[in-house]
Amino acid sequence: MKTAKIILSLSACAFISACSSGDVEYTYPEKYGDGKYTSSGEKPDSIFGEDGLTLFGGVAKQDETGGTSIGVNSFLWRAALDTLSFLPLSSADPFGGVIITDWYTPPDITNERFKINAFIMTKALRSDGIKVSVFKQVKNEQGDWVDADVPAQMATKLEDAILTRARQLRIAQIPSK
Repeated sequence: MKTAKIILSLSACAFISACSSGDVEYTYPEKYGDGKYTSSGEKPDSIFGEDGLTLFGGVAKQDETGGTSIGVNSFLWRAALDTLSFLPLSSADPFGGVIITDWYTPPDITNERFKINAFIMTKALRSDGIKVSVFKQVKNEQGDWVDADVPAQMATKLEDAILTRARQLRIAQIPSK
């Protein structure tokens, strides 16, 4: 039985090694303009067409290096992250400009909690470039969290704080003479 296994193994090795005895022509991929490789040096075809895939009729934005850029203002993005840094983040999407926090309970008030969503709407540093939504819940007598009203000025104050921080970041970037 042991001899049969050895003979079978040697036969399989001989069969496999016989498959590699043909002449093989090796072609190495070449780079074309934007750094991608093909065997012929030509731009490879894409299943999404020459301009790529765009959703909802949008147009892909390209920066000066030819790459796709973020569609939101970087100062607003960093300012929103700085301003909301005391809250635990649930999700942050720099390409879509969406920051979603998890529920936060202030240390001094244990029967209410807050959640904030921030949306950066534009690539320009403008006052209407940020939209903040604030959600509040309070504990009822049974210990369940129930939605509560949030003062309208709370979202406005957060938007103003983010805009102020964005202006500070912008000013700090300006080279002094």
